[in-house]
Amino acid sequence: LVFMQFDRSADGTMTPLPKPSVDTGAGLERIASVLQGETDNFHTDLFRPLIAEVERLVGASYPGGPQGTGISYRVLADHARAVTFLLLDGVYPSNEGRGFVLRRILRRAVRHAWLLGRREPTLVELVPTVVSLMRDAYPDLVERAEDIARWVRREEESFLQTIDAGLARLEEIRASGAREISGDEAFLLYDTFGFPIDLTVLITGEWGIRVDVEGFEAALEAQRERSRAARVAGGGSITPTGSVSLGASGHSTFVGYDRTDAETEVLTHGSAGDIDVLVLRESPFYATSGGQVADTGVVEGDGWRFVVTDVQKDPEHGQRLLGTLTGELVPGTVRASVDVERRRDIQRNHSATHLVHLALRRMLGEHVRQQGSLVEPGRLRFDFSHHGPIDPAQLAEIEAAVNELVLANAATEIREMAYPDALALGAMAFFADKYGDTVRVVTIGNSIELCGGTHVGSAGEVGLFRFSGQSGVAAGVRRIEAVTGRGAYGAVRDVEARIAALAGALRAQPDQLERKLEGLLAEHARLESRLAEALRSGAGGGTREIEAGSLRLFVQPTVAEDRGTLGELADRFRAEQREHAVLALVNPTVPTAISVAVTDDLIARGRDANALMQELTRRHGGRGGGRKTFASGSLGEDAAAVAGEHLGPLLQEWAAG
Repeated sequence: LVFMQFDRSADGTMTPLPKPSVDTGAGLERIASVLQGETDNFHTDLFRPLIAEVERLVGASYPGGPQGTGISYRVLADHARAVTFLLLDGVYPSNEGRGFVLRRILRRAVRHAWLLGRREPTLVELVPTVVSLMRDAYPDLVERAEDIARWVRREEESFLQTIDAGLARLEEIRASGAREISGDEAFLLYDTFGFPIDLTVLITGEWGIRVDVEGFEAALEAQRERSRAARVAGGGSITPTGSVSLGASGHSTFVGYDRTDAETEVLTHGSAGDIDVLVLRESPFYATSGGQVADTGVVEGDGWRFVVTDVQKDPEHGQRLLGTLTGELVPGTVRASVDVERRRDIQRNHSATHLVHLALRRMLGEHVRQQGSLVEPGRLRFDFSHHGPIDPAQLAEIEAAVNELVLANAATEIREMAYPDALALGAMAFFADKYGDTVRVVTIGNSIELCGGTHVGSAGEVGLFRFSGQSGVAAGVRRIEAVTGRGAYGAVRDVEARIAALAGALRAQPDQLERKLEGLLAEHARLESRLAEALRSGAGGGTREIEAGSLRLFVQPTVAEDRGTLGELADRFRAEQREHAVLALVNPTVPTAISVAVTDDLIARGRDANALMQELTRRHGGRGGGRKTFASGSLGEDAAAVAGEHLGPLLQEWAAG
């Protein structure tokens, strides 16, 4: 217990609190246990409905007790709440940070459901119960319930597939007759397949196979040591200038938010191979950070010129400029100038990421949260949490919504304030561990975000926004790419040029293209139908009938190449020729191609089409295969000659056998 009575100020003065209090550290669950007369949190009305739902799902009563399967019931009940609220708070499964914690919780729940005999998504079935229990205190749960359930189901299904892959490997080990799984093999299952060691022990134990758990732990610890060593060796970003010692010569101050050139002085310089390095006292150049690429430009002094190609943050000097020095650097005042047009293009794209983020949340839902971005002069890339692809119609609506925000031309307002004040203002912050006590808040209309990048003065400066693509980068993470300003105008002109070229090729006006294409597609379908009918009717030459002992061989030329049409010809032959018959289909345009079909009486005698194809390829080279009724292949010789001269004698051997 903590008895709180005074407020101690910085000078040590003790001021009595208006309301003295006692901090029990009990939490809601323990208080509920006391009020409800229970000795176990899981017997309270906060958890009992969840335990009951687990009982229903597994078809067995909760055994209670600290050991045995009761643990799995409690894990499922507890993790269902944790997962639901993490997703409500905007944390999504990933392989790093908070998203990785969520993924670990979800997967632990799946493992315990597996231990209770469940082989299908289980946690998702508990989400409605969590919502029902907490909806009064957290009304947002009701609105987000469907989305939360979708995320949980997706993650559970993904991990169950992982378990299936691991099971397949375990079955291989079992089939080999092994009586023990080595620590390295168990670690391979864990590291490659994501198969939990406890499940490995459980499943193989039922088969009487021992697992070297100590060896597994040793392999796991060795991997952890390798990871720690890699992190230490990395120590941050590795650059060609990482070994340049510039000395403790002062700190560079970034002044590029307000201007793109500055009269300043060089604090220090150095080089690494072909790359020169400068540190300025005041620098208008933005260093690569927050997804925004660095500025480029020039620094000019008395008789020398430095072309800036990259700018990197430097913990000792603030930032360092990378580039090429021409002439001999001498002390004195220098002029540093950013490539203004390039900076403007970058600013358009950066401000557009804020607008597209706002539009995505409005159109797709509040679950959309930034997962990463890249802002370059020629394009922008934005990664965000979402459960599936955006259909083209919806993507067009989002693009239109962004352009409406651009046309509204809201002024960009940038302020610095305390982090809690920014959150109270409604600023979106998705990387809490990266923010200090004072943050920079960028407001463009209704978009309010914490951001350290450079931006346009108002939304209208973005000019035009146009999507250029979308893709998936991870489970539950989508990526959109887009262009703005001159890039967007160029994209529109490119589309117009393509339309004009297409219209010229089709001899139609651009506004008539759709009708013209519909007509061409209809004609194409009609001709395809006629061609297929011609192929089915045997077009391509006359069919030869050859006596082969008690069998009849039909050699039919055809220009059909697709397996579907060839199969139709074989089916028609088998319907017409009920017994003692073999069909060989040869193609004059593909001389080595051959397909064969046989009647059912031959199949009954073990003389099927696949066996015939194997014998043909054995004697004449090539490869092929298929079903008992129909097989296709490619020979090492002319197929028509083989069918006409050699297939008959082969069938006579068959008939005699």
